[in-house]
Amino acid sequence: MGISISHGVPSTRSALTISNLGQHLAHALTGSEWREISYLFDGHLRTPENIPAHEASRIGDLLHKAANSRAMDPEWGELAILLGDAANRAARAGQNWEWN
Repeated sequence: MGISISHGVPSTRSALTISNLGQHLAHALTGSEWREISYLFDGHLRTPENIPAHEASRIGDLLHKAANSRAMDPEWGELAILLGDAANRAARAGQNWEWN
């Protein structure tokens, strides 16, 4: 079953894709940064998730940081940027970032 992510993520993403991205994020972020977002990417996501705007902003920043890390595979970095942009759009709009 696909996961639909709001604020500009085209098409759904499989739970496996999200979990695989999480493995890359875990290596590109510090331990404390990873723990902030692991609930979305550790393979145990429970949808729906309605992430408040202030939290979406932080997640967006961390996704962009990870995407720009030398530890991040460029293809997975593209997905991290796509999700980070969506998180930041939700935050700028003052809306929840929704995962269903």
